[in-house]
Amino acid sequence: MGFSRLGILSVILLTVLMSANCSYYNRIITRKNLVDGGQAYKDRKFPDAEQLFRNAISRDPQGQTAEGKAAQLFLARTLHSQFIGDRQVTAKADEAIQEYKKVLAGDAKDQNSFNAVANLLENLNKDEEWLKWVTDRSNNEAVPNEQRAEALTKLAAKKYSCSNEISDVEPVKKTVTKDGKQVFEYTKPQDPATFETFKKCVEEGLDLANRAEKLDTNSDAVWSYKANMLIQQSRLAEMEGNKQLEDSLKAESDKAKARFSELAKAKKEKEDALKAQQEAAKNEANANK
Repeated sequence: MGFSRLGILSVILLTVLMSANCSYYNRIITRKNLVDGGQAYKDRKFPDAEQLFRNAISRDPQGQTAEGKAAQLFLARTLHSQFIGDRQVTAKADEAIQEYKKVLAGDAKDQNSFNAVANLLENLNKDEEWLKWVTDRSNNEAVPNEQRAEALTKLAAKKYSCSNEISDVEPVKKTVTKDGKQVFEYTKPQDPATFETFKKCVEEGLDLANRAEKLDTNSDAVWSYKANMLIQQSRLAEMEGNKQLEDSLKAESDKAKARFSELAKAKKEKEDALKAQQEAAKNEANANK
């Protein structure tokens, strides 16, 4: 039995319309799940929010639509919040990491999701995974230099902690009196291996801070850690009896501190101005109601 041309066209048209209607219906239901999930999240009903976001994702598992992408992000944040509320539910943290990574797969520049993964890995004490995650970010030329610099700063912060935990405790750090004033004096750790660890952390930390500064010279965080690492290096110079280098590094550290203060002040002024602008707009909107 044959089909007429008109009949074939009618079947094709009907199929297209049904597909379009189904797609439209799915997006409407997904949006409702997102709205209801958002309210549940706001009310701290995290299990309900989680289920609603999962329902939304089930209609777009690959995150191909804006709604699907939003559902992935909201699910990640919901799982993250549940872990924060109970650090024993590490499975929620692990799943949140995977959901954040899906978001980043669609948008590598999502810095909030990158930072969320880094924080979760740190909280789970997955040190090697954290190191690889942040190092990969610092080397990723597909993201803005500012984001790579932030990753380098995170790495420098670890090196600062490593070095400061050695140099900032007795007997390495002692209070002595010079010219009638009490000052700190730094001497080599008695254990040679500890001194080598300190030296390595200082050198690597300063290198990371310098690399970050080249990528984003206007970051207050970068200059803060550069100043801190210069201080550690000046302590190293003092331990090695190099007074000239010690004084030079202290002067360089003071310049870095001044740059940090300048940038931090400008940043705060900008944030305060934006906050005032938003408050003014809010007040105007309320007055016009």
